[in-house]
Order: sequence, then structure tokens, then C-alpha cells
Amino acid sequence: MNLQSAINSSSLVLTECAISERLRRAGDVELHPTLFNTPLIYNSKGCEKLEAIYQQYREIAARAALPILLCAPTWRLDKVRLAEAGFDKSLLLDAVSFMRNLQKSRQAPDSEVFIGGLIGPKNDCYAPEQALSSDEAYEFHQWQIEQLAQAGVDCIVAQTIPAVSEGLGMARALTSSGIPAIISFVINREAQVLDSTPLLDAITAIDNSLATVPLGYMVNCVYPTFICAKRQPTALFERLIGIQANSSSLDHAELDGASILHQDDLQHWGENMLLLNHEFGVKILGGCCGTDDTYLQYLVDHRAV
Repeated sequence: MNLQSAINSSSLVLTECAISERLRRAGDVELHPTLFNTPLIYNSKGCEKLEAIYQQYREIAARAALPILLCAPTWRLDKVRLAEAGFDKSLLLDAVSFMRNLQKSRQAPDSEVFIGGLIGPKNDCYAPEQALSSDEAYEFHQWQIEQLAQAGVDCIVAQTIPAVSEGLGMARALTSSGIPAIISFVINREAQVLDSTPLLDAITAIDNSLATVPLGYMVNCVYPTFICAKRQPTALFERLIGIQANSSSLDHAELDGASILHQDDLQHWGENMLLLNHEFGVKILGGCCGTDDTYLQYLVDHRAV
């Protein structure tokens, strides 16, 4: 089964909750200043901690007999950042191999694991004025997309995208790779991409510009109520397939770099996530900043069966 088939046949597909942030807040491993948690795969203690978090998420899906999308820690591992940090493409490829090994060791007949590769915006994901144009994004992101395709990921997720222009360039490069792709935007509490484009307009603009459209769209690093689901046209939910939601309903400016962990009520978070699934057909659910395994477990425990 491929990811598209899993989405079509399952009422719920899980994806991971926070990883890098959990490691940072735990304080017992040191994250790289620009490559975050990825170099931990070369450190025995770091690798053990990283694997333990992924395994928590995977085991929740296995117990629930649900498919899960787990993404290799490759967000913003573009050619420029790797070179500046003294690494080459082997780090990116090894990160995918790390996930493939976890996938093989944790197979379950009724809970398939799909491995995604992450890419991110070139600049600040909360600053749409810094976003690349479509042509710039196509050129900048193509190298990493090619590496992830060669590594054999099941899909590529362009995550935390603050502007339609960069999302379009990424989508163009992803289409040429032949790998199933998901574009995940950051939105504000009015369901606008951070460049002020309404979410449905952003999705439609990208779909209408491509001969082959992405597998679907997601939002991440937002609270679930930011989608404003009950006010949205039904057409949005024909293409919006997932959300990785923050634990807090604070705005990005209030959360970015926060020294303390902000979390709204877990039940409120979970009910709003499952509302998106039950009433609007948003299939892929997971967490972002402030979340952990308890959030994924809530979704499983309270889902419609």
C-alpha cells in the first residue's frame, strides 16, 4: 500500500508530534544550531533519544492498527546549510536510512509505516516577506528534493511554508521529482497563509499552476481552531488532508523562541483535532510545538471507530 491508498482507505492516518522541541526541552542532548536534531544520528546517546521518541509515536499507531507517516529529520537540510555546517549530502541520506531502519524493525501487519522526507523554507518560516519567489524556490530546493528522491522516501513534505510563492516553487520542483508531495503552510488565526492569502486561495493557486498537483495540503505549527473549519468552503477539504497542530493557541510571535512551554487544555486540543477529522475529513493528524506522545494517544483513544 502507498500513502495515497492509506489516506483513501483509512478514516485516520497518524503522523508524528514534536521531536526536535522535545529533545531541546529535555536538555540532556545538545542540538546543532542550524541543523537541529539531525546530527544526533551520529551520537550514541542522541540517537537513542531520537529513536525513543519516534518509537513512542510508532507504537501508538501499532496498538491502534492505524497507518502512520513518520518523517526523517531533514527539515531545512538544504545544500547551503549543510555546507555552512561542514556536512555534505551524506547527512541527509543517513537521516533517511535511520528512519528506514526504524521502519523495518517496527513493522506491523495492520499498521503500515510510511517514511517522509522534510524540506523547509530557505528563510524564517514565520516571516513571509523573506520567502523566495517561485523561480528562486524551484532552483534553491531542487537539490534537496533530488537527494530525498534518490534516498527512496515514500513522500516529501514541504513544511512550515509562510508564503504561496515559495510553496509554488517547491511544488514545481516536487512535481518534477515524481515523488508524492504534500505542501504544509503556516497560517494565522484567520486561516490565511502568513502572506495574507486565504488558505483555499493558496491551494487553488498552486493546483492551477501545475500539470500534476501535489498529493494534498496540510497546515502545521498552528492551533487546530486557526483553520476556522465551519466558515470554510467545502472545496477546501477536498485538498486539505492533514494538520500537525501546536499545543497552544498563542500566535506565532508569542510562541517563537518562548522560554517556557505553552499548552492549552489537551481535551480542547484533541476535540478540535478530531472535529476536523470526523466532520471535515482531514485524514492526517499529528502534533507540532508543545506536543508529545500524550497528544497522539488522545487522538487514538477518542477517535470514531
